[in-house]
Amino acid sequence: MEKTLLKPFKIIENAHIDQPKGFTAGGVHAGLRKSKLDFGWIYSEVPATAAGVYTQNAFQAAPLQITQEVLKQSDQLQTIIVNSANANSYTGEQGYQDAVQMQQLAAEKIGVDPSLVAVASTGVIGEMLPMDLIKGAIARIDENKDADAFEHAILTTDTKTKHIAVEVEIDGKPITIAGAAKGSGMIHPNMATMLSFITTDAKVEGDSLQQGLKQSTNQTFNRITVDGDCSTNDMVLILANGMQNNNTLDQDHPEWNRFMEAWQFVSRELAKMIAKDGEGATKLVEVTVEGAATEEQATQMAKAVIASSLVKTAIYGEDANWGRIVSALGASGVPFDKNSLSIAIGSERIIEDGQLLSFHEPNCVEELVKDTVQLFICLKDGSEKATAWGCDLTYDYVKINASYRT
Repeated sequence: MEKTLLKPFKIIENAHIDQPKGFTAGGVHAGLRKSKLDFGWIYSEVPATAAGVYTQNAFQAAPLQITQEVLKQSDQLQTIIVNSANANSYTGEQGYQDAVQMQQLAAEKIGVDPSLVAVASTGVIGEMLPMDLIKGAIARIDENKDADAFEHAILTTDTKTKHIAVEVEIDGKPITIAGAAKGSGMIHPNMATMLSFITTDAKVEGDSLQQGLKQSTNQTFNRITVDGDCSTNDMVLILANGMQNNNTLDQDHPEWNRFMEAWQFVSRELAKMIAKDGEGATKLVEVTVEGAATEEQATQMAKAVIASSLVKTAIYGEDANWGRIVSALGASGVPFDKNSLSIAIGSERIIEDGQLLSFHEPNCVEELVKDTVQLFICLKDGSEKATAWGCDLTYDYVKINASYRT
């Protein structure tokens, strides 16, 4: 079933990462977790143009190093393998060699060159991979060709899978863009804790794909936060296998913006799913800043509010403590005209042009009990705006992370 939107693309309902032509995906239980799927793969029938962006944490895990090395040599990938439960991070030379062996074994099993295989891992930091279990899982690639299984296999503390696909017409051809992601804790803007994979059957030029990924990531995945912690393992990869045989898309193609709008929608929806599924979260929080001097400043201010533990706990408590929003803005490091500041919680205006209004607190509570809480901040310093996403901070977040390894 397809749902038509007032947009130049259609959401494909109940679609998964394998929706674009030529892609398959699957997952198995390797034994890294007690009973859940924990090893998955994505495969393209033909080598795909690929691009990646990576965590800014100084301790980048071995799988990220391998994947970056592959994409530095060429912009082609055909397979991605992923394990959960063990991050293979801060594991030294042995961890690096284990990631290399994962890549080589997967290449042999699938029948592709190792240079076409990307590796990703997520889970506990500082523990060596149980390579006997990993080898057993790689030997079972193709055993369970089920994209839903892949989407379950990559999860850690997530409570649900995260996937979406859209169709957009390019050069008269039905181009599909699909995405799957994991992420629930250690989430903070600037390419933090998550893995996200995007597939498309469009033909896209390599440099434009990389630039498009950077743009898309900066406006979506880099605008979410759960807890302010930045992980060692996380990245976004996109594979474009060209199997719809459109005219090669690049930034000069007349329908590039149409393609980017669909792509950014996929990325934005995945980012929001990650934020909403934050560890222990009960609400998605959306902060929009308008009227800033620059988009960068609007983004910085929105991130400051969404990352504030005091704001997040007030939202969990459904307490219209607007002073915490003001405090977060003041601590954002962005200069702005305080006398022109306006703030609203949903439809309830709190401050207008620097003046506190006689707002009706029960109306604010009505906004704060919603599944999605919207905060609006308006300045008069320019015409730029940005939105960031996060979640509330609850008792359950502490419980989950106090016993993460047990």
